[in-house]
Parts: sequence; C-alpha cells; structure tokens
Amino acid sequence: MKLHLQKISILLFVILSFKGYAQDSTLVKSPLHKKNIFTLGLYKQPGIDSMVDFVDGIYRVLNITKPRGMDQKLNKYHLAFVPGVEYSLATGFATSINADIILPYKNPKDNQSIIFSELKYTQNKQIISQLASNLWLNNNQYNITTNWSYLKYPQIDFGLGSNSTLNLLDSIDYSYLKLHQSFLKRIAPNLYFGPGLNIDYYWNIVDTTKKNKPVVGFNEYGFTKHSNSVGLLLNLLYDTRKSLVNPVANSSFLNIIYRDNLTFLGTDAPSQTLLFDYRMYLPFLKGSKNILAFWSYNIFTLAGKQAYLDLPATASDTYGNFGRGYIQGRFRGDKLMYAESEYRFGITENGFLGGVVFANMQSLSERQGKPIQSLLPGYGAGIRIKLNKHSNTNIAIDYGMGQGGSKGIFMNLGEVF
Repeated sequence: MKLHLQKISILLFVILSFKGYAQDSTLVKSPLHKKNIFTLGLYKQPGIDSMVDFVDGIYRVLNITKPRGMDQKLNKYHLAFVPGVEYSLATGFATSINADIILPYKNPKDNQSIIFSELKYTQNKQIISQLASNLWLNNNQYNITTNWSYLKYPQIDFGLGSNSTLNLLDSIDYSYLKLHQSFLKRIAPNLYFGPGLNIDYYWNIVDTTKKNKPVVGFNEYGFTKHSNSVGLLLNLLYDTRKSLVNPVANSSFLNIIYRDNLTFLGTDAPSQTLLFDYRMYLPFLKGSKNILAFWSYNIFTLAGKQAYLDLPATASDTYGNFGRGYIQGRFRGDKLMYAESEYRFGITENGFLGGVVFANMQSLSERQGKPIQSLLPGYGAGIRIKLNKHSNTNIAIDYGMGQGGSKGIFMNLGEVF
C-alpha cells in the first residue's frame, strides 16, 4: 500500500508540474516555477532571450527581477566562479576553488581573452594552484599565453610505456614550479608565430616504495632528487576559435611547439621536443546546434633525455584534461600519441542542460628509440550545466572508463577541449 501511495504521489507531482508549465509558458506567474530551481531546465526568461544559466536560477529563487539579456555580453567582465567539493582518480576527494574571467572586448570579431585560476587541496595531501591565461591584443594582432603553477604533489607512478600494470608502482612525492610563457604575432589571417620560454623545476623528489616497483620506472630511468628544465620555444599557431571555454562549430585550432632545453639557461640535461595539438569542431545534425569535436595531442622527444617527470603522461596538457577514463599520470613515456572525439548536444531548449558522449585512444613508447606500444581506449558520457550564458561557460561533469577496470568522475570549468 505504501508503495502504491508513493507512485500516486510522484504521478500527481509530475502532472501538476507540467500543468503549471503548460498554463504559463514563460513561467513568470507561477510561484512554483518562480522559486523552484529544479524546473530551471524548462524555464525561458521572458521578453529578452531564451538562454538560461545558473545565475538566472538564483534570480528565480530569490525573486530578483533584474533582466540579464545577451546584449551585456561584449562590454563587461564576466566571472565564472565555482567553489566546491569534487572527486578525481588522481586526488581523491578535494576542496577547490575554480574561476575564470572573460575580458571585455568592443569588436565582435575579436577573440575572447580569458584568465583561469585554480586552488585545490586534496584527500591525498596535494596542493594544486594554477594561473593560466590566453590574451588577445590589438584586434587579434598579438596572442600572449601564460601557464604558471605550483604543486605539492604526492602521486602514484606506474612506470614507462603503454604496458605498465596497476600492481607495480612507485609512490613519488615532489614540489613543482611551472613557469610557461609565450608571445605570438599574427603573420597571416588566424596564423601566429612567436617565441616562448618554459621553466619546469622539481625539488624534494622522494620515492618511498621499496618493493613491487615498475619494471621500467623512475629508478631505471635515472632517479634524481631535483630536476630543472629551461627551454626556448618556437610556436606556430592557427586558431579560428572565438571562445576558448566553449568553441563553436566550424572553428579549428592547430598549435605546433618546438622546445629546446638548453644547458646554458640552467637545464640539467639538454633535450629537444615537438608538440602537435590539433582540434576541430564540426556541426552535426542539420538544424541543430550540436557539435562533433575532434582532438589530436602528440608529444615527441626528438633528441636528448628529458627529466623523468617532464616526460609526456596522461593528462599532461595545459589544463590536465586528456585521457578521461584514466588517473592523471597513469601512463608515461618518451613519446605520446593521443586522439579523441566528442559529441556535444543540447538537452533543454533554453541551453541550461547539455550532454556529451566521448571516446579516446592513447599510446606511448617506453624509451627513446623504442616503438609506440599498445593502444589504450577510454570512453564515457557527461552532463553540461550552463554556469554563465554571457561567457558561454559550462560546468562539465563526466564519467569515464578505461582499460583494466579503470573508471572515475572528471570535472572541468568549461569544455574539456
């Protein structure tokens, strides 16, 4: 009897909710829809536009009538701020503060400049802080990129190559300072070239593991208590994206970076690397705003021997995003090849909720001169919640799975790529 009453109660609630929605499509006069944030997916802001974000939901709950039209988009700073508790495979539970600022611009043809920051403390006693920016100056004549980070980062390392196993590992602890800076000048429409300087300094490196260590890991490669890599860069960039946090259809991105770590600048051991990063966004299904996105991220050691912790690894890109389905740093090697595709689609008409499905593949070589090893698939799905409609910033929450039972929840402020 109790079960039947529960079913009847749920049915009545659903009928009344949709009845209220049908009687007033703008949802302005109904107290239920005005103050119930859980119906935000059906809500349309009356008289201005149909786009709705999390702030509109707060306005509804607090009964604030101030309009938030899309005409505010160009001439103001737009802040997306997310404090909270999260969980990832690499960190366990963590408290974090993530924020990005979209800078104002007057010309609609200008690219969006963004400043991103993160501060996180984790269950594994990790401290993660990052300040990253992508600035466009003088009507897109110049592009300045910044990535500064400090990490106190105990982590598990599984050794080199694609064939490493979960039962053989090193428990490594270290402090890390990253100072990456590039300055590019436009040389043709959407094409940029310029120099950069990358500094990667690790200190207080400790390996506490005494047994069940990787077959080819930190000790075999060459354990050091600190490492310093200072590299000069040459950057070639092609970018038609107007927004970094949520690229639109028919845009693309290509970044080729040559890095030369030089001893006279302070590098412990000289080496040269090449990074190839390509992204493409295509409209999919005629008449919809859905997007089919592709990403290829590849790093090759051309000469010399990089410091162990500088070697390319899972989620070693700027924002730590590639390789959903696996723990950060799960695979590491001398060369890394990665490809991903993602289908992005709307769920609610007002843009508040969306979804994605994705699949990726990565492979690495064990050491210099060794071939690329087995392919490592990852796949999953996720939800998108519109945090700020003016900057088009989403909160991304994904569930990914990988080989050998690997799985986890992955969170991001803005699209993954």
